[in-house]
Amino acid sequence: MLHHRRRQLQTAAWIVLILAGMLLSALVAGRIAYAQALQRQAGEASALLAQRAQVIEQHIDRYRIMPAVLSLDPQLRATLANPNDTAQRQRANERLVQLNFANRTSTLTLIDRSGTGLAASNWDQPNSNVGYSYAFRPYFQQAMARGAGEFYAIGVTTGIPGHFIARAVRDERGGAVGAVAVKVELEDIRSDWSERGDLVLLSDNHGVVFLSAQPLWRYRMLHALSPAEQTELRETRQYQSQRLRPAAFEVQREIDGGARVVRWREPRLREPMLWQSLHLAREDWTLHLLRDVTPSIRTAWIARAVAAGAWLLAVAVALLLIQRGRIAALRLRSRQELERMVEHHAEALRNAQDGLVHAARQASMGEGQSLEHLPQGVSVVDAQLRLVAWNQRYGELFRYPPELLQVGRPIEDLIRFNAKRGLLGADPEEAIKRRLDHLLRGQPYLHERERPDGTVIEIRGNPMPDGGFVTSYADITAYKQAARDLRTLADSLERGIEQRTSDLQAAKGEAERANRSKTRFVAAAVHDLLQPLNAARMYLSSLRRRVDDVEGRELADHIEAALAAQDDILSSLLDISRLESGALEVRRAALPLARVFAAIDSQFRILAQARGLRLHVLPTRVRVDSDEVLLRRILQNFVSNAMQFTPRDGRIVLGARRLRGGVRIEVWDSGPGIAENKRELIFEEFQRLDTGADAPQRGAGLGLAIVRRVARLLGHRVAVRSWPGHGSVFSVEAPYARETEAEAAPVAPTIHPAAATADPDSPLRGRKVWVIDDDLHSRQAALRLLSDWGCLADGAASAAEALTHADAQPPPDLLLLDYRLGESTGFELGTQLEAKWKRLPPVVLMSADADPTLRPRAAERDWHFLPKPLKPAALRALASRLVGRGE
Repeated sequence: MLHHRRRQLQTAAWIVLILAGMLLSALVAGRIAYAQALQRQAGEASALLAQRAQVIEQHIDRYRIMPAVLSLDPQLRATLANPNDTAQRQRANERLVQLNFANRTSTLTLIDRSGTGLAASNWDQPNSNVGYSYAFRPYFQQAMARGAGEFYAIGVTTGIPGHFIARAVRDERGGAVGAVAVKVELEDIRSDWSERGDLVLLSDNHGVVFLSAQPLWRYRMLHALSPAEQTELRETRQYQSQRLRPAAFEVQREIDGGARVVRWREPRLREPMLWQSLHLAREDWTLHLLRDVTPSIRTAWIARAVAAGAWLLAVAVALLLIQRGRIAALRLRSRQELERMVEHHAEALRNAQDGLVHAARQASMGEGQSLEHLPQGVSVVDAQLRLVAWNQRYGELFRYPPELLQVGRPIEDLIRFNAKRGLLGADPEEAIKRRLDHLLRGQPYLHERERPDGTVIEIRGNPMPDGGFVTSYADITAYKQAARDLRTLADSLERGIEQRTSDLQAAKGEAERANRSKTRFVAAAVHDLLQPLNAARMYLSSLRRRVDDVEGRELADHIEAALAAQDDILSSLLDISRLESGALEVRRAALPLARVFAAIDSQFRILAQARGLRLHVLPTRVRVDSDEVLLRRILQNFVSNAMQFTPRDGRIVLGARRLRGGVRIEVWDSGPGIAENKRELIFEEFQRLDTGADAPQRGAGLGLAIVRRVARLLGHRVAVRSWPGHGSVFSVEAPYARETEAEAAPVAPTIHPAAATADPDSPLRGRKVWVIDDDLHSRQAALRLLSDWGCLADGAASAAEALTHADAQPPPDLLLLDYRLGESTGFELGTQLEAKWKRLPPVVLMSADADPTLRPRAAERDWHFLPKPLKPAALRALASRLVGRGE
């Protein structure tokens, strides 16, 4: 009882220990995951605030130049020189109305040296600025004192808030005789401030929120105002009579980078919020972002659940290993006991046999009591097979009646008595004959028989030296049961091992199928996302021809850069998916580095010159063992990163350094360098540095992650060295080529983008081109672009529609054919069109699929291939070449 109690206490203690470990692991994992999730949210919030700040700066910068230009306007200067001239003031009013209409500002106001409005763009409105004094406004005071001033406030006459930008108007002697002020409304820039559930606030230097997408937050004080600040607000009448209400919050957690987790009491928010701020130094404003931390809390709970599950799994594995160890020890102990039992039994049998023979000899001579001490049942027959001696155990084993056990009784009678009781099996006569034959031949034998009650009897017979036969009967049921238990245990263990092996194989297969499904999903998603990008690029190329002003061309450049960045991100995601799935084929060969260097130089030299950078590509004659496409992709990423981080007038060098076992290809730059703690981080997905010349235009941070994966695939070593403040060098090492000579391939010339204009001498003018594409936007964009080039463009949305056109029209001069056409493909439709026309015109196959077999399959048909999204310059060059030579 005491032992059982102790076992229960031990079991309870182990359960408590396991649960405590599970809770501790869940708490630690949740704390770590929550901190990391908050840090990620803070980083995302900082990036989003930087984008919002850039939008605000760009919006205000559009109007900063206007007061400076107006301060030089002769009409306005003449009005300030003659403020009492009514005609002059009327002409100034009309001039300001005209300028305000052209520049779409809120109001333009001409102010004399005393601060009174002389003329305004709203002079004919009830809330006109003319005649009111603005001498108390800081923007007027700063303009008169320093030449320029800015100030955000609610309008005195209009009651509409806005940002006032003023510039002093000076006379011939340089003295300030007045100022020109423009009012810029900021309401439009907050239209997208509520996306993703974020709350964006903009506060002034006093901590007063003056711009928000939610009116409840407007004119809230983020901290208590000092007496001096309250006096300043009253004197400047910045917010007029608007009531300023305090905001109440409780800081729950501080995060690196200045972010905080706060719970807002007023205005009341249900969930804790991440609060990240960014100071705008030029305006002395602060931009705030409030983001719900529920995703981080959810991540922490998931981490707790995973940690608890991992702890329980580890405990289960440990218990399984302990149990397996115990079972193995038990099997070993059982095997040893069985071996000892068998050895003991064999020794006992040998001794028993010797004693049995001796006892039987004595019994045959009339000394029957010599058999009674033996543990086995024993019977002795003479040469005539008559019973001459036996012991009591023999009678007990077979339950013979006393009258049957008589000296001189034929042994056949006893055997038939057992047969009648069913102890000799289904064919008793055969068993009787076999038993008597053994006795007559006098040959030793050993036999085991299992009775219906489960008892197992070992029967061992030996001849007597002077004739006759002695037989012993031993009960070995316990021995057989132990052997069966050991076999059952072994079979159970083997089945458990097989089951676990089967489960592991099934889990592995499921993981492989999930990975293949993920790869197919990423490829399909990228294909679908590239379709609208393809249409957008062609629409943009068509749009360029219709835009004449500088601002429109600049906007088109920004759109093209954004589309290129999106294209790069999708291509990078597809590359990562192909690398992870092993679908990327490596084609190693003896590769002249000069060919790769020439391609890099042709691709980046003009771009480097446009950015004011010096790109030096050092000549080399070395050959390496690598894949040309993949190695060029690595170097393209290195050079592209160097151009992003190198400031204007900087230098970038591409060269090769010979080593003992290979070549180290290096890209040097004179950028800001990389901190030591970030040199490994930059090779992870979605990791970008916050420094460099083109920080706002950078991609998603996938380039170097792809570089590392491609290098591992090629067996190349990638490294980075850096000196903060001086520059960095990225390198990749490749082995020497084993071949003595490498095939010399011509360097493909780089095709530079050209303006999409209809050249009168273009070979495309008047040419009939068909576009067959099931994506509406891509098809319409291609038709618009071809029309701009002077082509007679026509389109079809499906294979059936294209075949209908082919029945009624002759073949075009050029056929642009999409690979995927619903249930059909471009190859199938091409075969059908060829059967109708007898001969196909030049065909350009288009596809956003990442299938590497499409290009060679198109080449087998003498077709040409262009990947989506189509680059207008590449399409125009290929189309001009095909229709120009009449392929």
